[in-house]
Amino acid sequence: MKKYSVNDCYIFDLPKIQDNRGNLTFVEGENHIPFEIKRIYYLYDVPSGSERGAHAHKELFQVMIPIAGSFDITLDDGNEKKTFQLNRPNKPLFICPKMWRQLSNFSSGSVCLVLASDRYTEDDYIRDYDSFKKIINKT
Repeated sequence: MKKYSVNDCYIFDLPKIQDNRGNLTFVEGENHIPFEIKRIYYLYDVPSGSERGAHAHKELFQVMIPIAGSFDITLDDGNEKKTFQLNRPNKPLFICPKMWRQLSNFSSGSVCLVLASDRYTEDDYIRDYDSFKKIINKT
């Protein structure tokens, strides 16, 4: 499998249709999202000061969409770290496999929608940072 860096992860634009009644944004898997969407989940009611993430995925691609509010996500490829602030629902973040992620600075009422390239499997998770570093150094 290709070795990805934090520079392969990026914020991109989703379509935004504006009119005087409000905005509409839509997502089409394998069109706007570069993979077939096999799982969708969302984070919400994250208490002030809490952090989420603290793991990586071996094979999973994800797109994180800030549906409401804002939050930061710091990605770590084992050599470099990069922090993204997500705060617009039509500007999601594409995340490659083998990126350690830490989500923080959730605003009140924030909602993070996640589109994933595969169904949940515990075997895809790397939950220990030292293990993550060992896996990264092997690839």
